[in-house]
Amino acid sequence: MGKEGRFRETLLGKRVDYSGRSVIVVGPSLSLHRCGLPREIAIELFQTFVIRGLIRKQFASNIGIAKSQIRQKEPIVWEILQEVMRGHPILLNRAPTLHRLGIQAFQPILVHVTE
Repeated sequence: MGKEGRFRETLLGKRVDYSGRSVIVVGPSLSLHRCGLPREIAIELFQTFVIRGLIRKQFASNIGIAKSQIRQKEPIVWEILQEVMRGHPILLNRAPTLHRLGIQAFQPILVHVTE
């Protein structure tokens, strides 16, 4: 069977939309119900909501212009992202998920990551 087996091929390694992978680190200034989310990951997770917000508030007339504003990282994008994130909790999973407490919901807070 090996790595080409039916189980690995069909059930494992599926791509999931609106998800990301990162390292969890301590945030001593955060409340227990909050999670710091890097700006780059947040914009990927909430991109469709940000596009809708840009169009609704008439900062963009179509999807293409809205995506361009996101790529250029215009300041209005971060403001709309903050608004969107207030109403959408995120789920964090710590592998291996052996019971229901392995996945928990948190309120995301934007953090600026320097590498």
